Amino acid sequence: MQDDWLNKTLGLSEDVYALLLIALISAVGISLGKIKVRGIGLGVTFVFFTGIVAGHFGLHINPVILQYAMSMGLVLFIYTLGLQVGPGFVSAFRSGGVKLNLLGLALALVGTLMAVACHWITGVSLPDMMGILCGATTNTPALGTAQQALAQIGQEGSAASMSLGCAVTYPLGVVGVILAFMVIHAWHTRWIKHQEPRAKSLQDTDHQDEPFIVSFHVKNPAVLGKTLRQVADLTKNDFVVSRLWRNGEVMLPDADTILQDKDRILVITKHKDLERLTVFFGERDSNDWNKEDIDWNKLDSRLISRRIVITRPEINGKRLGALHLRNRFSVNISRVNRAGMDLVATPDLVLCMGDRLTAIGEQKAVDHVAKSMGNVVADLDEPNLGAIFVGLILGIALGALPICLPTMSVPVKLGLAGGPIIVGILIGAYGPRLHMITYTTSSANRMLRALGIVIFLACLGLQAGPRFFDTVMRADGALWVALGFLITVVPILLVGWLSLKFTKLDMAMVCGMVCGSMANPMALDYVNDITHTERGAVAYTTVYPLCMFARIIAVQIIIVLLM
Repeated sequence: MQDDWLNKTLGLSEDVYALLLIALISAVGISLGKIKVRGIGLGVTFVFFTGIVAGHFGLHINPVILQYAMSMGLVLFIYTLGLQVGPGFVSAFRSGGVKLNLLGLALALVGTLMAVACHWITGVSLPDMMGILCGATTNTPALGTAQQALAQIGQEGSAASMSLGCAVTYPLGVVGVILAFMVIHAWHTRWIKHQEPRAKSLQDTDHQDEPFIVSFHVKNPAVLGKTLRQVADLTKNDFVVSRLWRNGEVMLPDADTILQDKDRILVITKHKDLERLTVFFGERDSNDWNKEDIDWNKLDSRLISRRIVITRPEINGKRLGALHLRNRFSVNISRVNRAGMDLVATPDLVLCMGDRLTAIGEQKAVDHVAKSMGNVVADLDEPNLGAIFVGLILGIALGALPICLPTMSVPVKLGLAGGPIIVGILIGAYGPRLHMITYTTSSANRMLRALGIVIFLACLGLQAGPRFFDTVMRADGALWVALGFLITVVPILLVGWLSLKFTKLDMAMVCGMVCGSMANPMALDYVNDITHTERGAVAYTTVYPLCMFARIIAVQIIIVLLM
Protein backbone atom coordinates (compact mmCIF):
# COMPACT_ATOMS: atom_id res chain seq x y z
CA MET A 1 0.00 0.00 0.00
CA GLN A 2 1.33 3.42 -0.95
CA ASP A 3 2.16 6.00 1.71
CA ASP A 4 -0.69 8.31 2.62
CA TRP A 5 0.49 11.74 1.42
CA LEU A 6 -1.70 13.60 3.92
CA ASN A 7 -0.46 11.62 6.90
CA LYS A 8 3.09 11.93 5.65
CA THR A 9 2.64 15.71 5.61
CA LEU A 10 1.03 15.90 9.05
CA GLY A 11 3.20 13.28 10.74
CA LEU A 12 0.45 12.06 13.11
CA SER A 13 0.21 8.73 14.91
CA GLU A 14 -2.03 6.11 13.27
CA ASP A 15 -4.88 6.39 15.76
CA VAL A 16 -4.98 10.19 15.75
CA TYR A 17 -4.77 10.30 11.96
CA ALA A 18 -7.61 7.76 11.65
CA LEU A 19 -9.84 9.98 13.78
CA LEU A 20 -8.88 13.04 11.74
CA LEU A 21 -9.51 11.40 8.37
CA ILE A 22 -12.86 9.86 9.36
CA ALA A 23 -14.01 13.21 10.77
CA LEU A 24 -12.85 15.04 7.62
CA ILE A 25 -14.63 12.63 5.28
CA SER A 26 -17.78 12.76 7.41
CA ALA A 27 -17.86 16.56 7.56
CA VAL A 28 -17.36 16.98 3.81
CA GLY A 29 -19.85 14.22 2.95
CA ILE A 30 -22.57 15.57 5.23
CA SER A 31 -22.15 19.06 3.76
CA LEU A 32 -22.35 17.81 0.17
CA GLY A 33 -25.29 15.55 1.03
CA LYS A 34 -27.44 18.60 1.73
CA ILE A 35 -27.29 19.56 -1.95
CA LYS A 36 -30.47 18.55 -3.79
CA VAL A 37 -31.16 18.28 -7.51
CA ARG A 38 -34.88 18.51 -8.35
CA GLY A 39 -35.65 17.84 -4.71
CA ILE A 40 -33.52 14.67 -4.56
CA GLY A 41 -30.44 14.49 -2.35
CA LEU A 42 -28.28 11.70 -0.98
CA GLY A 43 -28.13 12.94 2.61
CA VAL A 44 -25.56 11.15 4.78
CA THR A 45 -25.05 8.61 1.98
CA PHE A 46 -22.77 11.18 0.35
CA VAL A 47 -20.27 10.33 3.11
CA PHE A 48 -19.85 6.96 1.38
CA PHE A 49 -18.88 8.58 -1.91
CA THR A 50 -16.64 11.12 -0.19
CA GLY A 51 -14.79 8.18 1.35
CA ILE A 52 -14.47 6.59 -2.10
CA VAL A 53 -12.89 9.77 -3.50
CA ALA A 54 -10.53 9.99 -0.52
CA GLY A 55 -9.49 6.36 -0.99
CA HIS A 56 -9.00 6.92 -4.73
CA PHE A 57 -6.54 9.75 -4.04
CA GLY A 58 -4.41 7.61 -1.77
CA LEU A 59 -5.80 8.38 1.67
CA HIS A 60 -6.05 5.36 3.92
CA ILE A 61 -5.87 4.31 7.55
CA ASN A 62 -4.59 1.26 9.39
CA PRO A 63 -6.74 -1.75 8.35
CA VAL A 64 -7.23 -2.83 11.98
CA ILE A 65 -8.45 0.63 12.99
CA LEU A 66 -10.60 0.77 9.86
CA GLN A 67 -12.32 -2.51 10.71
CA TYR A 68 -12.85 -1.48 14.32
CA ALA A 69 -14.43 1.84 13.35
CA MET A 70 -16.68 0.15 10.77
CA SER A 71 -17.88 -2.42 13.30
CA MET A 72 -18.50 0.18 16.00
CA GLY A 73 -20.45 2.43 13.65
CA LEU A 74 -22.54 -0.46 12.31
CA VAL A 75 -23.44 -1.83 15.75
CA LEU A 76 -24.35 1.61 17.12
CA PHE A 77 -26.59 2.39 14.16
CA ILE A 78 -28.34 -0.99 14.07
CA TYR A 79 -28.98 -1.29 17.80
CA THR A 80 -30.34 2.21 18.34
CA LEU A 81 -32.58 1.76 15.30
CA GLY A 82 -34.05 -1.40 16.80
CA LEU A 83 -34.47 0.30 20.17
CA GLN A 84 -36.42 3.16 18.59
CA VAL A 85 -38.76 1.14 16.36
CA GLY A 86 -39.26 -1.81 18.73
CA PRO A 87 -42.55 -0.73 20.37
CA GLY A 88 -44.19 0.27 17.09
CA PHE A 89 -42.82 -2.78 15.26
CA VAL A 90 -44.36 -5.29 17.68
CA SER A 91 -47.67 -3.40 17.76
CA ALA A 92 -47.79 -3.30 13.96
CA PHE A 93 -47.72 -7.09 13.73
CA ARG A 94 -50.96 -7.23 15.67
CA SER A 95 -52.82 -5.38 12.92
CA GLY A 96 -52.27 -4.44 9.27
CA GLY A 97 -48.50 -4.53 9.63
CA VAL A 98 -48.51 -8.22 8.74
CA LYS A 99 -49.67 -7.44 5.21
CA LEU A 100 -47.07 -4.71 4.77
CA ASN A 101 -44.26 -6.94 6.05
CA LEU A 102 -45.28 -9.82 3.80
CA LEU A 103 -45.13 -7.51 0.79
CA GLY A 104 -41.77 -6.14 1.94
CA LEU A 105 -40.39 -9.65 2.36
CA ALA A 106 -41.70 -10.60 -1.09
CA LEU A 107 -39.82 -7.63 -2.54
CA ALA A 108 -36.62 -8.67 -0.75
CA LEU A 109 -37.04 -12.28 -1.88
CA VAL A 110 -37.52 -11.38 -5.55
CA GLY A 111 -34.43 -9.17 -5.57
CA THR A 112 -32.31 -11.80 -3.82
CA LEU A 113 -33.39 -14.56 -6.19
CA MET A 114 -32.65 -12.28 -9.15
CA ALA A 115 -29.13 -11.69 -7.80
CA VAL A 116 -28.48 -15.44 -7.48
CA ALA A 117 -29.88 -16.04 -10.99
CA CYS A 118 -27.66 -13.26 -12.42
CA HIS A 119 -24.64 -14.87 -10.73
CA TRP A 120 -25.35 -18.16 -12.50
CA ILE A 121 -26.23 -16.60 -15.85
CA THR A 122 -23.50 -13.96 -16.18
CA GLY A 123 -20.67 -15.65 -14.29
CA VAL A 124 -20.14 -12.67 -11.98
CA SER A 125 -18.54 -14.04 -8.81
CA LEU A 126 -20.83 -14.56 -5.84
CA PRO A 127 -19.07 -12.02 -3.56
CA ASP A 128 -19.25 -9.40 -6.31
CA MET A 129 -22.92 -10.20 -6.92
CA MET A 130 -23.74 -9.89 -3.22
CA GLY A 131 -22.04 -6.50 -3.25
CA ILE A 132 -24.11 -5.54 -6.30
CA LEU A 133 -27.25 -6.70 -4.45
CA CYS A 134 -26.40 -4.62 -1.37
CA GLY A 135 -25.76 -1.54 -3.53
CA ALA A 136 -28.89 -2.05 -5.62
CA THR A 137 -30.97 -2.25 -2.44
CA THR A 138 -29.00 0.58 -0.73
CA ASN A 139 -28.37 -1.75 2.20
CA THR A 140 -24.88 -1.09 3.57
CA PRO A 141 -25.52 -2.93 6.88
CA ALA A 142 -26.17 -6.10 4.85
CA LEU A 143 -22.84 -5.47 3.11
CA GLY A 144 -21.10 -5.39 6.48
CA THR A 145 -22.69 -8.71 7.40
CA ALA A 146 -21.76 -10.25 4.05
CA GLN A 147 -18.14 -9.26 4.58
CA GLN A 148 -18.22 -10.91 7.99
CA ALA A 149 -19.59 -14.07 6.38
CA LEU A 150 -16.67 -14.05 3.93
CA ALA A 151 -14.24 -13.79 6.83
CA GLN A 152 -16.02 -16.64 8.56
CA ILE A 153 -15.32 -19.01 5.65
CA GLY A 154 -11.78 -17.71 5.11
CA GLN A 155 -12.46 -15.52 2.05
CA GLU A 156 -11.49 -12.12 3.49
CA GLY A 157 -9.72 -11.20 0.26
CA SER A 158 -13.06 -10.86 -1.55
CA ALA A 159 -14.39 -8.23 0.89
CA ALA A 160 -12.85 -5.27 -0.94
CA SER A 161 -14.30 -6.44 -4.27
CA MET A 162 -17.70 -6.80 -2.61
CA SER A 163 -17.46 -3.18 -1.42
CA LEU A 164 -16.73 -2.14 -4.99
CA GLY A 165 -19.86 -3.88 -6.24
CA CYS A 166 -21.90 -2.02 -3.66
CA ALA A 167 -20.26 1.33 -4.42
CA VAL A 168 -20.75 1.00 -8.20
CA THR A 169 -24.45 0.15 -8.00
CA TYR A 170 -25.45 2.30 -5.02
CA PRO A 171 -26.18 5.55 -6.97
CA LEU A 172 -28.63 3.86 -9.32
CA GLY A 173 -30.04 2.00 -6.32
CA VAL A 174 -31.18 5.39 -5.02
CA VAL A 175 -32.29 6.81 -8.36
CA GLY A 176 -33.81 3.53 -9.59
CA VAL A 177 -36.30 3.43 -6.71
CA ILE A 178 -37.51 6.93 -7.57
CA LEU A 179 -37.80 6.05 -11.27
CA ALA A 180 -39.84 2.99 -10.35
CA PHE A 181 -42.09 5.17 -8.18
CA MET A 182 -42.77 7.40 -11.19
CA VAL A 183 -44.08 4.36 -13.05
CA ILE A 184 -46.14 3.21 -10.05
CA HIS A 185 -47.56 6.71 -9.69
CA ALA A 186 -48.63 6.62 -13.35
CA TRP A 187 -50.35 3.26 -12.77
CA HIS A 188 -52.05 4.62 -9.67
CA THR A 189 -53.32 7.69 -11.53
CA ARG A 190 -54.68 5.51 -14.33
CA TRP A 191 -56.51 3.15 -11.96
CA ILE A 192 -57.74 5.67 -9.39
CA LYS A 193 -61.08 6.27 -11.14
CA HIS A 194 -61.90 2.60 -10.85
CA GLN A 195 -60.80 2.50 -7.21
CA GLU A 196 -62.63 5.54 -5.84
CA PRO A 197 -65.19 3.54 -3.81
CA ARG A 198 -62.37 1.52 -2.27
CA ALA A 199 -60.13 4.54 -1.75
CA LYS A 200 -62.73 6.10 0.52
CA SER A 201 -62.38 3.17 2.89
CA LEU A 202 -58.60 3.21 3.02
CA GLN A 203 -58.53 5.18 6.23
CA ASP A 204 -60.78 2.54 7.76
CA THR A 205 -58.62 -0.36 6.62
CA ASP A 206 -55.05 0.84 7.07
CA HIS A 207 -55.44 2.19 10.63
CA GLN A 208 -57.33 -0.67 12.23
CA ASP A 209 -55.25 -0.74 15.41
CA GLU A 210 -55.08 3.02 15.96
CA PRO A 211 -57.15 4.76 18.68
CA PHE A 212 -60.42 6.29 17.50
CA ILE A 213 -62.63 8.64 19.52
CA VAL A 214 -66.38 8.32 19.11
CA SER A 215 -69.54 9.14 21.08
CA PHE A 216 -72.56 6.86 21.41
CA HIS A 217 -76.15 7.23 22.54
CA VAL A 218 -76.83 4.25 24.80
CA LYS A 219 -80.01 2.60 23.48
CA ASN A 220 -79.31 -1.13 23.49
CA PRO A 221 -81.55 -2.78 26.15
CA ALA A 222 -78.87 -5.45 26.62
CA VAL A 223 -76.45 -2.98 28.26
CA LEU A 224 -78.91 -0.79 30.17
CA GLY A 225 -78.58 -1.31 33.90
CA LYS A 226 -75.12 -2.84 33.57
CA THR A 227 -71.87 -1.36 34.84
CA LEU A 228 -69.05 -0.41 32.48
CA ARG A 229 -67.02 -3.28 33.95
CA GLN A 230 -69.77 -5.74 33.01
CA VAL A 231 -70.05 -4.22 29.55
CA ALA A 232 -66.29 -4.54 28.99
CA ASP A 233 -66.46 -8.22 29.98
CA LEU A 234 -69.28 -8.78 27.50
CA THR A 235 -67.67 -7.06 24.51
CA LYS A 236 -64.09 -8.40 24.91
CA ASN A 237 -62.98 -5.26 23.01
CA ASP A 238 -60.52 -2.63 24.20
CA PHE A 239 -62.24 0.68 24.97
CA VAL A 240 -62.20 3.48 27.52
CA VAL A 241 -65.20 5.65 28.44
CA SER A 242 -63.71 9.03 29.31
CA ARG A 243 -66.90 11.10 29.73
CA LEU A 244 -70.61 10.50 30.22
CA TRP A 245 -73.43 12.97 29.58
CA ARG A 246 -76.58 12.44 31.67
CA ASN A 247 -79.47 14.86 32.11
CA GLY A 248 -77.47 17.69 30.56
CA GLU A 249 -74.45 17.26 32.85
CA VAL A 250 -71.00 15.80 32.16
CA MET A 251 -69.63 13.25 34.61
CA LEU A 252 -66.46 11.20 34.89
CA PRO A 253 -67.47 7.51 34.80
CA ASP A 254 -65.65 4.64 36.45
CA ALA A 255 -65.87 0.87 36.14
CA ASP A 256 -68.88 0.75 38.49
CA THR A 257 -70.90 3.41 36.64
CA ILE A 258 -74.28 1.97 35.62
CA LEU A 259 -75.44 2.80 32.09
CA GLN A 260 -78.93 4.26 31.79
CA ASP A 261 -81.28 4.94 28.92
CA LYS A 262 -80.44 8.10 26.92
CA ASP A 263 -76.90 8.27 28.34
CA ARG A 264 -74.32 9.66 25.93
CA ILE A 265 -70.76 8.37 26.32
CA LEU A 266 -67.42 9.40 24.83
CA VAL A 267 -65.41 6.29 23.96
CA ILE A 268 -61.78 5.78 22.96
CA THR A 269 -61.38 2.47 21.15
CA LYS A 270 -59.56 0.90 18.22
CA HIS A 271 -60.77 1.64 14.72
CA LYS A 272 -61.35 -2.03 14.01
CA ASP A 273 -63.80 -2.32 16.94
CA LEU A 274 -65.90 0.68 15.92
CA GLU A 275 -68.72 -1.16 14.13
CA ARG A 276 -69.06 -3.78 16.85
CA LEU A 277 -69.29 -1.16 19.61
CA THR A 278 -71.81 0.83 17.58
CA VAL A 279 -74.12 -2.20 17.50
CA PHE A 280 -73.37 -2.93 21.15
CA PHE A 281 -74.16 0.49 22.61
CA GLY A 282 -76.95 1.48 20.30
CA GLU A 283 -76.27 4.52 18.11
CA ARG A 284 -73.25 6.60 17.08
CA ASP A 285 -73.72 10.36 16.88
CA SER A 286 -72.42 12.59 14.10
CA ASN A 287 -69.71 14.47 16.04
CA ASP A 288 -66.14 14.13 14.73
CA TRP A 289 -63.98 13.85 17.85
CA ASN A 290 -60.77 13.03 15.99
CA LYS A 291 -60.08 16.54 14.69
CA GLU A 292 -56.85 18.09 15.92
CA ASP A 293 -58.40 21.46 16.82
CA ILE A 294 -60.83 20.21 19.49
CA ASP A 295 -60.55 22.07 22.81
CA TRP A 296 -61.37 19.28 25.26
CA ASN A 297 -61.35 21.64 28.23
CA LYS A 298 -64.43 23.46 26.88
CA LEU A 299 -66.64 20.37 27.07
CA ASP A 300 -67.23 20.97 30.77
CA SER A 301 -66.09 23.71 33.14
CA ARG A 302 -65.26 21.19 35.91
CA LEU A 303 -63.23 18.69 33.89
CA ILE A 304 -59.94 19.31 32.12
CA SER A 305 -57.87 17.20 29.73
CA ARG A 306 -54.09 17.29 30.13
CA ARG A 307 -51.04 15.45 28.84
CA ILE A 308 -48.87 14.02 31.66
CA VAL A 309 -45.39 12.61 31.05
CA ILE A 310 -44.11 9.60 32.98
CA THR A 311 -40.67 10.54 34.33
CA ARG A 312 -40.57 8.53 37.57
CA PRO A 313 -38.50 5.32 37.16
CA GLU A 314 -40.80 3.51 39.63
CA ILE A 315 -43.69 3.70 37.15
CA ASN A 316 -41.67 2.11 34.33
CA GLY A 317 -42.90 -1.43 33.63
CA LYS A 318 -46.10 -1.18 35.68
CA ARG A 319 -49.51 -1.89 34.20
CA LEU A 320 -51.86 1.07 33.95
CA GLY A 321 -54.61 -0.74 35.87
CA ALA A 322 -52.22 -1.47 38.77
CA LEU A 323 -51.93 2.27 39.49
CA HIS A 324 -55.68 2.59 40.32
CA LEU A 325 -55.70 6.21 39.19
CA ARG A 326 -59.51 6.32 38.94
CA ASN A 327 -60.02 5.13 42.52
CA ARG A 328 -57.16 7.14 44.03
CA PHE A 329 -57.58 10.45 42.21
CA SER A 330 -60.95 10.31 40.36
CA VAL A 331 -59.09 10.72 37.08
CA ASN A 332 -59.55 8.77 33.83
CA ILE A 333 -56.69 8.00 31.43
CA SER A 334 -58.06 7.90 27.91
CA ARG A 335 -54.96 7.53 25.73
CA VAL A 336 -51.24 6.87 25.99
CA ASN A 337 -48.83 8.37 23.46
CA ARG A 338 -45.61 6.40 23.03
CA ALA A 339 -42.90 7.46 20.58
CA GLY A 340 -45.46 9.51 18.63
CA MET A 341 -48.03 6.67 18.45
CA ASP A 342 -51.34 6.77 20.35
CA LEU A 343 -52.45 3.66 22.25
CA VAL A 344 -55.79 2.89 23.89
CA ALA A 345 -55.33 3.17 27.68
CA THR A 346 -56.40 -0.34 28.66
CA PRO A 347 -55.73 -1.63 32.20
CA ASP A 348 -53.24 -4.22 30.89
CA LEU A 349 -51.10 -1.65 29.06
CA VAL A 350 -47.50 -1.71 30.37
CA LEU A 351 -46.24 1.83 30.90
CA CYS A 352 -42.78 3.09 29.91
CA MET A 353 -40.64 6.07 30.80
CA GLY A 354 -41.51 8.88 28.43
CA ASP A 355 -45.12 7.79 27.88
CA ARG A 356 -47.56 10.69 27.69
CA LEU A 357 -50.88 10.02 29.38
CA THR A 358 -54.05 11.94 28.51
CA ALA A 359 -55.64 12.49 31.94
CA ILE A 360 -59.24 13.70 32.37
CA GLY A 361 -60.58 14.99 35.67
CA GLU A 362 -60.85 18.00 37.91
CA GLN A 363 -57.89 20.38 38.04
CA LYS A 364 -56.65 19.38 41.51
CA ALA A 365 -57.03 15.67 40.80
CA VAL A 366 -55.11 15.91 37.53
CA ASP A 367 -52.37 17.85 39.35
CA HIS A 368 -52.06 15.01 41.87
CA VAL A 369 -51.76 12.46 39.07
CA ALA A 370 -49.10 14.59 37.37
CA LYS A 371 -47.10 14.68 40.59
CA SER A 372 -47.38 10.90 41.05
CA MET A 373 -46.21 10.30 37.46
CA GLY A 374 -43.29 12.73 37.73
CA ASN A 375 -44.18 14.96 34.79
CA VAL A 376 -40.77 16.64 34.86
CA VAL A 377 -39.74 16.71 31.21
CA ALA A 378 -36.18 17.75 32.09
CA ASP A 379 -35.69 14.35 33.77
CA LEU A 380 -36.06 12.66 30.38
CA ASP A 381 -32.98 14.47 29.11
CA GLU A 382 -30.82 12.32 31.38
CA PRO A 383 -29.30 9.64 29.10
CA ASN A 384 -30.08 6.04 30.04
CA LEU A 385 -26.74 4.64 28.92
CA GLY A 386 -27.28 1.40 30.82
CA ALA A 387 -29.86 0.18 28.29
CA ILE A 388 -27.51 1.11 25.43
CA PHE A 389 -24.52 -0.84 26.72
CA VAL A 390 -26.50 -3.81 28.04
CA GLY A 391 -28.20 -4.02 24.65
CA LEU A 392 -24.88 -3.85 22.80
CA ILE A 393 -23.49 -6.67 24.96
CA LEU A 394 -26.52 -8.88 24.37
CA GLY A 395 -26.69 -7.97 20.66
CA ILE A 396 -23.04 -8.76 20.00
CA ALA A 397 -23.34 -12.01 21.98
CA LEU A 398 -26.44 -13.04 20.02
CA GLY A 399 -24.74 -12.14 16.74
CA ALA A 400 -21.79 -14.35 17.63
CA LEU A 401 -23.88 -17.46 18.32
CA PRO A 402 -23.53 -20.06 15.55
CA ILE A 403 -26.83 -21.21 14.03
CA CYS A 404 -26.66 -24.62 12.36
CA LEU A 405 -29.00 -25.00 9.41
CA PRO A 406 -29.67 -28.17 7.41
CA THR A 407 -27.44 -28.78 4.34
CA MET A 408 -25.01 -26.04 5.45
CA SER A 409 -21.52 -27.15 6.44
CA VAL A 410 -20.70 -23.84 8.13
CA PRO A 411 -22.98 -22.38 10.84
CA VAL A 412 -24.67 -19.06 10.12
CA LYS A 413 -24.26 -16.14 12.52
CA LEU A 414 -26.51 -13.12 12.85
CA GLY A 415 -23.34 -11.00 13.03
CA LEU A 416 -22.90 -7.42 14.10
CA ALA A 417 -25.96 -6.32 12.16
CA GLY A 418 -28.45 -9.11 12.85
CA GLY A 419 -27.85 -9.64 16.57
CA PRO A 420 -28.03 -6.01 17.74
CA ILE A 421 -31.16 -5.18 15.72
CA ILE A 422 -33.05 -8.17 17.17
CA VAL A 423 -31.98 -7.31 20.70
CA GLY A 424 -32.78 -3.63 20.11
CA ILE A 425 -36.32 -4.45 18.94
CA LEU A 426 -36.93 -6.83 21.85
CA ILE A 427 -35.57 -4.45 24.49
CA GLY A 428 -37.48 -1.53 22.99
CA ALA A 429 -40.71 -3.53 23.02
CA TYR A 430 -40.39 -5.62 26.18
CA GLY A 431 -37.66 -3.97 28.26
CA PRO A 432 -40.16 -2.03 30.42
CA ARG A 433 -41.84 -5.31 31.40
CA LEU A 434 -38.52 -6.20 33.05
CA HIS A 435 -38.42 -2.71 34.59
CA MET A 436 -35.54 -1.77 32.30
CA ILE A 437 -35.54 1.93 31.47
CA THR A 438 -35.08 2.02 27.71
CA TYR A 439 -36.26 5.56 27.04
CA THR A 440 -34.05 7.93 25.08
CA THR A 441 -35.23 11.19 23.58
CA SER A 442 -35.88 11.12 19.84
CA SER A 443 -33.08 13.59 19.23
CA ALA A 444 -30.60 11.51 21.26
CA ASN A 445 -31.56 8.34 19.41
CA ARG A 446 -31.26 10.06 16.03
CA MET A 447 -27.86 11.43 17.04
CA LEU A 448 -26.53 7.98 17.95
CA ARG A 449 -27.95 6.45 14.77
CA ALA A 450 -26.54 9.20 12.57
CA LEU A 451 -23.13 9.01 14.25
CA GLY A 452 -23.01 5.25 13.77
CA ILE A 453 -24.04 5.22 10.09
CA VAL A 454 -21.76 8.15 9.19
CA ILE A 455 -18.68 6.45 10.69
CA PHE A 456 -19.61 3.19 8.96
CA LEU A 457 -20.11 4.84 5.56
CA ALA A 458 -16.87 6.83 5.80
CA CYS A 459 -14.86 3.68 6.50
CA LEU A 460 -16.72 1.69 3.85
CA GLY A 461 -15.91 4.34 1.26
CA LEU A 462 -12.24 4.35 2.23
CA GLN A 463 -12.17 0.59 1.79
CA ALA A 464 -13.72 0.70 -1.70
CA GLY A 465 -12.01 3.87 -2.95
CA PRO A 466 -8.65 2.65 -4.31
CA ARG A 467 -10.25 0.45 -6.98
CA PHE A 468 -13.60 2.18 -7.55
CA PHE A 469 -12.95 4.26 -10.68
CA ASP A 470 -10.87 1.55 -12.35
CA THR A 471 -13.77 -0.85 -11.86
CA VAL A 472 -16.37 1.55 -13.30
CA MET A 473 -14.31 2.05 -16.45
CA ARG A 474 -14.01 -1.67 -17.12
CA ALA A 475 -16.51 -3.61 -19.22
CA ASP A 476 -17.50 -5.76 -16.25
CA GLY A 477 -18.09 -2.55 -14.29
CA ALA A 478 -20.76 -1.53 -16.80
CA LEU A 479 -22.26 -5.00 -16.44
CA TRP A 480 -22.38 -4.55 -12.67
CA VAL A 481 -24.24 -1.25 -13.06
CA ALA A 482 -26.78 -2.81 -15.45
CA LEU A 483 -27.38 -5.80 -13.19
CA GLY A 484 -27.76 -3.55 -10.16
CA PHE A 485 -30.32 -1.39 -11.96
CA LEU A 486 -32.39 -4.46 -12.89
CA ILE A 487 -32.24 -5.82 -9.33
CA THR A 488 -33.47 -2.42 -8.10
CA VAL A 489 -36.28 -1.73 -10.54
CA VAL A 490 -37.81 -5.08 -11.53
CA PRO A 491 -38.81 -6.28 -8.01
CA ILE A 492 -40.27 -2.85 -7.14
CA LEU A 493 -42.41 -2.74 -10.28
CA LEU A 494 -43.59 -6.31 -9.79
CA VAL A 495 -44.50 -6.02 -6.09
CA GLY A 496 -45.79 -2.46 -6.54
CA TRP A 497 -48.15 -3.54 -9.33
CA LEU A 498 -49.45 -6.49 -7.27
CA SER A 499 -49.91 -4.25 -4.21
CA LEU A 500 -51.94 -1.62 -6.04
CA LYS A 501 -53.93 -4.16 -8.01
CA PHE A 502 -54.87 -6.70 -5.36
CA THR A 503 -54.59 -5.04 -1.92
CA LYS A 504 -56.34 -2.13 -0.25
CA LEU A 505 -53.11 -0.16 0.18
CA ASP A 506 -52.87 3.29 -1.36
CA MET A 507 -49.95 4.90 -3.20
CA ALA A 508 -48.32 6.30 -0.05
CA MET A 509 -48.43 3.00 1.83
CA VAL A 510 -47.11 0.99 -1.13
CA CYS A 511 -44.20 3.35 -1.74
CA GLY A 512 -43.43 3.60 1.99
CA MET A 513 -43.35 -0.20 2.15
CA VAL A 514 -40.94 -0.29 -0.79
CA CYS A 515 -38.65 2.31 0.85
CA GLY A 516 -38.60 0.30 4.05
CA SER A 517 -37.84 -2.95 2.27
CA MET A 518 -35.10 -1.26 0.22
CA ALA A 519 -33.72 0.63 3.26
CA ASN A 520 -33.98 3.83 1.22
CA PRO A 521 -34.94 6.89 3.31
CA MET A 522 -33.85 9.19 0.46
CA ALA A 523 -36.68 7.88 -1.73
CA LEU A 524 -39.07 8.26 1.21
CA ASP A 525 -38.61 12.04 1.00
CA TYR A 526 -39.78 11.86 -2.62
CA VAL A 527 -42.82 9.79 -1.58
CA ASN A 528 -43.81 12.34 1.07
CA ASP A 529 -43.57 15.11 -1.54
CA ILE A 530 -45.83 13.41 -4.12
CA THR A 531 -48.40 11.99 -1.68
CA HIS A 532 -48.60 14.90 0.81
CA THR A 533 -49.13 12.51 3.73
CA GLU A 534 -47.09 10.81 6.47
CA ARG A 535 -48.65 7.40 5.74
CA GLY A 536 -45.59 6.44 3.72
CA ALA A 537 -43.36 7.07 6.74
CA VAL A 538 -45.62 4.83 8.86
CA ALA A 539 -45.29 2.00 6.33
CA TYR A 540 -41.52 2.55 6.14
CA THR A 541 -41.12 2.19 9.92
CA THR A 542 -43.36 -0.88 10.00
CA VAL A 543 -41.46 -2.76 7.29
CA TYR A 544 -37.86 -1.64 7.82
CA PRO A 545 -36.77 -3.81 10.81
CA LEU A 546 -37.97 -7.18 9.53
CA CYS A 547 -36.80 -6.59 5.95
CA MET A 548 -33.43 -5.34 7.17
CA PHE A 549 -33.07 -8.48 9.26
CA ALA A 550 -34.18 -10.71 6.36
CA ARG A 551 -31.66 -9.19 3.95
CA ILE A 552 -28.88 -9.45 6.52
CA ILE A 553 -29.57 -13.15 7.06
CA ALA A 554 -30.15 -13.87 3.36
CA VAL A 555 -26.72 -12.67 2.16
CA GLN A 556 -25.04 -14.71 4.91
CA ILE A 557 -26.89 -17.88 3.98
CA ILE A 558 -26.19 -17.44 0.27
CA ILE A 559 -22.46 -16.88 0.83
CA VAL A 560 -22.04 -19.78 3.25
CA LEU A 561 -24.23 -22.13 1.19
CA LEU A 562 -22.95 -21.36 -2.32
CA MET A 563 -19.31 -20.37 -1.84
